Amino acid sequence: MTDYQPATSRPWRPASCSWCGEASFDPGFLQDSGEGSQGALRWVTGALERGFFGGAKSFGRERRDVQGARCSACGHLELFVR
Repeated sequence: MTDYQPATSRPWRPASCSWCGEASFDPGFLQDSGEGSQGALRWVTGALERGFFGGAKSFGRERRDVQGARCSACGHLELFVR
């Protein structure tokens, strides 16, 4: 069984861009469209280990949705996991 934590309904936004300092961000999301994916990009706890066929092993590991915000001024992407 995996410990999956979905993103909260309230989107995360940084106070200001860590690259240029602006405070304006565009909404959006990161999509995982790989085979067997559920559409959202997820953080998996622990070091990357490859299975027999080259895929990432994630069984039994904690998984959380990745949230992002794109700076309107410079395009820098900030990522956050809750």
